[in-house]
Amino acid sequence: MIDKIDRSILRSLQQDGRRTATALASDIGLTVAPCHRRLRELESSGVIRGYRADIERSAVGLGFEAIVFVTLRQVDRATLAEFERQVIANTHIIEAERLFGDIDYLLKVVAADLSAYQHFYDEELSALPAVEQLTSTIVMKNLKAGAGLPL
Repeated sequence: MIDKIDRSILRSLQQDGRRTATALASDIGLTVAPCHRRLRELESSGVIRGYRADIERSAVGLGFEAIVFVTLRQVDRATLAEFERQVIANTHIIEAERLFGDIDYLLKVVAADLSAYQHFYDEELSALPAVEQLTSTIVMKNLKAGAGLPL
């Protein structure tokens, strides 16, 4: 069970995942040993899934972002599994969610620019298994990316 101290650790790490156990312990009012033990437990139990750099997309040539709504022709188990496998493997699709309702999936896609996205749309998105309809919305401005959980 996650208690107040664990939540404090998680809240702090969401702000800065590179914090040392010593700095983390100091911030939340623990000594290093129990803080380090709690941190290892949060990692081993899967609460903390990993650490990574938050990269500015435009700085690496991926400043274009689109949200794509996908409706499939068929939703049998094999088709869904193959669709999801291909989506997970595609590096330009940075987020993907399966939805209830008329739309089956929401995908967040990055590309260099509109032309690169159009090529990606024609060659890769439309070739995904059982795609019946793709609807794209271009992101004008990202106001709140990777905000973290309200702990």
